[in-house]
Amino acid sequence: MNKKNTIIIAGFAFMLGYFLRQQQSEKQRIKPEKALKAVKDYFQKKYEVSGSWIYMKSEPLQKNGLEYEVYHGGITKHIDSEYVPYEFYVDAYTGTVIDIFPQHPEQVHTATK
Repeated sequence: MNKKNTIIIAGFAFMLGYFLRQQQSEKQRIKPEKALKAVKDYFQKKYEVSGSWIYMKSEPLQKNGLEYEVYHGGITKHIDSEYVPYEFYVDAYTGTVIDIFPQHPEQVHTATK
């Protein structure tokens, strides 16, 4: 092969590899720790965060007629001298918060002395 053909083939192989890598990375889940950090960072811009948690295994969620693969987690905000627990669902592939809501009072566990 001459130099021109080698360059064309190498360029094509590079583009094919790049395309396949993009396809693969779009289908990979982000790590749950990374999703939790993104949610905490967002909340810490407005509130003091006193605690957080996330399930390490993703689960399906249907919201507004759409199916998502999500991580389920929680965060506790400190607002006006009160600790307010919230739960959230974050997309396992993009890290986008799908839903966030206050935890129901009957689910809140208080520490005993």
